[in-house]
Parts: sequence; structure tokens; C-alpha cells
Amino acid sequence: MPSPKAPRKHFSMLRGFHLADFFTLGNAACGVAAVFFAMLYMNSQSLTHFYAAAAMAPAAFIFDVLDGKIARWRRQHSAMGRELDSLADVISFGLAPVTLGFAAGLTAGWDWVAMIYFVCCGVSRLARYNVTAEALSEGADKVAYFEGTPIPTSVLITGILAWLASQGRIGSAIFGDVWTLGPWELHPFALLFVLSGTLMISKTLHIPKL
Repeated sequence: MPSPKAPRKHFSMLRGFHLADFFTLGNAACGVAAVFFAMLYMNSQSLTHFYAAAAMAPAAFIFDVLDGKIARWRRQHSAMGRELDSLADVISFGLAPVTLGFAAGLTAGWDWVAMIYFVCCGVSRLARYNVTAEALSEGADKVAYFEGTPIPTSVLITGILAWLASQGRIGSAIFGDVWTLGPWELHPFALLFVLSGTLMISKTLHIPKL
């Protein structure tokens, strides 16, 4: 007579959290705050709100770096931690930059396409990393290199947007003017999102992980 299956152990999310995971949540919180500040800017047109949204990007990046260092220091790696990190990165380095770009004036039809492409590339890149990280690490604590640029490199776009804001080159005066291509318009600045997204999904571009 077959023995009965042991009852499935309940997964406790809170007990499964490690110290590094709380820093990962700090990353996600910065991303959400960036989206809120960008929306506030669109309502108020106060550059204080725009700069605050931009400032959340380096803050999120600091949390992103610290969670990895803490996980390696405490030797606490988990599948849940890796998924948390990817989900937080989608918010802070995928959704937040395009929200700020939209607030800065990238609202034309081709701008939408460019920024949606960027986010889709970021999500795909993170998914690829999650399924290949074990093979790329070759038994070490971390991977030796990234395939394609990491999604946190989008902080460079956020920094450029903040600089353009300081020069009064956002909104109707956004840098690069506007082109009409077929049925829609395109602000050339949106092509930075296309370039960033394309570099993220590159298979041949290897970036050493420090």
C-alpha cells in the first residue's frame, strides 16, 4: 500500500525574507516614488518634483548594489531573492525612466513605441538573466559577466533628462525637436530608449560584473 504523501509545507513569505531582500524592496520603493513624483510634476510643472523623480534613480541603484553585496556577505542567496531583485529593477529602471520621459514631453506616438520597446527589452533581459545566472556563475557566488547591458544603466537616461530639465529643454522645448514619420511624430531623444533597450538584449555584448 503506497505511503501517503507528506503534507506540503506552507511557504512563509516573511520568514523567507533575508536582510538583502529588504534592500531590494527599498529599490522598488524608490521606483514607485519616482513614478509618483513624475506624475506630480505633470500636474504642478514644478521642477522640484521632476528632480525628485530623477533622484530616485541613483537612490534605487544604491539599494540595488547593496542588496547584492549583503547577500554575498551573508551567503544568503535564494530564488525568491533573485525574483524580487528582477521585479524591483523592472519598476525602478524600466517603468520609472519611461514615466519620467513621458513627463518630460515624450508623448508622441513613436515615443510610445520607443519606450514600450525599452521596457519590453528590460523585462526580457531580466528574465534571460534569471534563467542563465546559474550557468554563467559556474559555481561561484556571482556571475562573471552580464550578457547585454544591465537594466540599471538606464540611470544614465534619467540623468540626461534631469540635466535637460535644468537647461529648460523639456516639454515643448525638449532637446532634438520633433519629427513627423508617417502617421505619428517622434522626438529624437526617444531613440536613446531604443538604443538602451537594444543593448540590454544583446547576446554578444559581455559586460564584466564587478
